Amino acid sequence: MQSVPTTLNVQERASLREHNSFGLPALARTLVHIGSESELRRVVDHPEYGVAPKLVLGGGSNLVLTHDVDAVVLKIEIRGRRLLREDADAWIVESGAGENWHELVAWTLEQGWPGLENLALIPGSVGAAPVQNIGAYGVELKDRFDSLDAIDLVTGRTVQLDAAACRFGYRDSVFKQHLAGKSVITRVRLRLPKPWQPVLGYVDLERRIAETGLTHPDARTIFDWVCAIRRAKLPDPAQIGNAGSFFKNPVVTAEQCRDIIGRDPEIVHYPMPDGSIKLAAGWLIDACGWKGKSIGRAGVYERQALVLVNRGGASGAEVVTLARAIQESVYGRFGIRLEPEPIIV
Repeated sequence: MQSVPTTLNVQERASLREHNSFGLPALARTLVHIGSESELRRVVDHPEYGVAPKLVLGGGSNLVLTHDVDAVVLKIEIRGRRLLREDADAWIVESGAGENWHELVAWTLEQGWPGLENLALIPGSVGAAPVQNIGAYGVELKDRFDSLDAIDLVTGRTVQLDAAACRFGYRDSVFKQHLAGKSVITRVRLRLPKPWQPVLGYVDLERRIAETGLTHPDARTIFDWVCAIRRAKLPDPAQIGNAGSFFKNPVVTAEQCRDIIGRDPEIVHYPMPDGSIKLAAGWLIDACGWKGKSIGRAGVYERQALVLVNRGGASGAEVVTLARAIQESVYGRFGIRLEPEPIIV
C-alpha cells in the first residue's frame, strides 16, 4: 500500500467529538485536515483514500453522529478572505470554505461592506453555508450569493457553480441532493448589493425598533441586535452541545394554516410570497410540551424548543430518539411532519 504523502495531515482512528458542535462521541476511520485545494486533490488521487467513501466536515455545527464513521473524513480548513471586486452595484467578497461564518460577517461590516448582518452568529463554516442555504431574520444565503468553487471527488477538477446550479431551496441545495458526497466546496463568493437596504420584517427586529425608537438602524446596529437576540434564545455550543435549530420550519398551504388556527389560534406563522405559510416549528414543539424535557442525556433547550441539546455525555442515538419522539408528538397533534435540519450520520 502506498504511503500517504507527507504533506497531508492525516489521523487514523481519530475522535470526532471536538469536531461536532453537539459534542457527540464518534471515531473516524481516517481524518484528513484539508488546508488547500492541492491537498484535497492529493486525497482524490490517492490509491486508497481516493476510492474510499468520504464525509465532508466543516464546522460540524449541522451534524448528528450516531456511530463511528467508516470513511475518510475531510476536515475542510481552507482559509483566506478578500474583496474580489467592487462595482457600482455590489461588493463581491470571496472566502475560503474553512473560514468561520460569523467571523466573516463581522469582518465584512468592519470593512464597510454591509449585507450579511441578519446572518450574524450562525454557527459553522463558510463552506457549509451554501450546503444548508443558511438563513435568519428574513435573509437567506442565496440572497447574497454570487458563485462558488467546488472540487469533484472523482476527477479532482474544480468547477464553478452559480446560484442556479446550486439549486437553493429552504435549508437545501444541490449539495444535499445529487452532489452529496461527490464534491467539496472550497471557496465561496458573496454579492453584497449597493445601495444597502435593511431587512427588518421579523418580529424580533420590529420589537427592537419599538424598544429603541431607531426606525432606520444601520447595518452594525442590526448585527448587534441579531447577536443579542440569538444569544438570549440559543445556547453557546462551547457551553452546551447543540446543532442550533434542529427542525426546519414547516411550510403549509393557506388552507392548512386556517385549519390549524381554528384549533390553535395562537400559532406563530409567517405568510410567504408564493401564498404558502411558514409555521414556527419551535412553537409547535413547545405546544406539545417538550420544552425542557429530556430523553436520556439529550434534551430540549429550556429557552427555545427548536434546539436540542447534549446535557452531558449524550450519544447520537439518544438525540435521534428524542427527535423522533418530538416528530411523533407534533404529527399526532397537528398532522405536520417536522424535518430535521442537521445531517444525521
